[in-house]
Amino acid sequence: MIINVQVVGLNEIWVSIKERTMKKRMVVLLLVVLSCAGLVFANGQKEAASTSSAPAATGKKVIYGIYKAGDQTWFINEGEAAKVAAEAAGYEFIYVDAKMNPEEYLRALDNAIANKASGVVTCIPDQTMSSAVMDKMNGAKIPVVAADDALEANGKKITPWVGINAYVIGQANGEWIADYAKKNNLVGNKDVGLLLITMDTVSSCVPRAKGEYAKFKEVIPSWPEDHIFYADYDGTTDKGNQVSSAVFTAHPEITTWLVTGANEEGCIGAVRALESAGLDKNACVVGLGAYMAKDEFKSAAGSCMKASSYFSAEGVGQGSVKVLLDMIAGKDVPLETAVDATIVTPENYKKVMGKYAE
Repeated sequence: MIINVQVVGLNEIWVSIKERTMKKRMVVLLLVVLSCAGLVFANGQKEAASTSSAPAATGKKVIYGIYKAGDQTWFINEGEAAKVAAEAAGYEFIYVDAKMNPEEYLRALDNAIANKASGVVTCIPDQTMSSAVMDKMNGAKIPVVAADDALEANGKKITPWVGINAYVIGQANGEWIADYAKKNNLVGNKDVGLLLITMDTVSSCVPRAKGEYAKFKEVIPSWPEDHIFYADYDGTTDKGNQVSSAVFTAHPEITTWLVTGANEEGCIGAVRALESAGLDKNACVVGLGAYMAKDEFKSAAGSCMKASSYFSAEGVGQGSVKVLLDMIAGKDVPLETAVDATIVTPENYKKVMGKYAE
């Protein structure tokens, strides 16, 4: 084989080869340095994230409170009460808003497990997830107390629950609004209707509507069924407004509305819908919770929300942590712990609600 080579000095060839070799080494060295720097940066970021999600820096044991709609007033108050009870027992309390999002909720559970939580109190965003949630938490050996909405399978509670006495509270609302109808001579009028705003997919809400209906009919058995209307929603004010407005629009023959519902947000949605339709002057809405009704009672312009059943978020928040602490201590606890309610009006709400009326 013959190779044609341009003749140059041997020293020049050696210098050229040496320069190219040095350049290659510099490039490789630079890449190695950059790679190491990247690894250090990445590890630093990972460590920072890990530290921010690990409350154990205080050295305290941790209880998580994971709530389906943590931006709602009810859950904020409940979480504050739970925090007070947990901290009084020497625990750190981590409040988590699951934003009605199952994925957010499951991530919060994973964080609780990763941070070796002593226990969890929770209101689940979707009760069909109950069995999967309990399998996960039982596997991690972390006790769980359901607050407000039960964790259940086949209609049966699968972990201790703390919440409101739903059917009895529904009865209180039904009785108050029936008495209002009688006192204001609304019984037998063809232009008067009763609207029950329901949440049929939430087990803790179904008994509320059943109690409202049953007691109302007990007090006024002659009330015609075709003057009782239903609207189902998801627990938010916006959806409560939408479904109520649809019923009001569909029944122009009804000019006086009596309304009660499954939670305070839905009832406030109905109040706004009545105002938009110009039907609020003759209407009567009875809320459920009173944490938004108190602001309606303060309104100088007046409000068609005439009453609300008040049950204490503090009672549920502190009660859920008390049950959880007993579970952590290995004590036997009741499967159900229920909180009763008192009807409040503009005349008595400050006295009954105390600091929660502010």
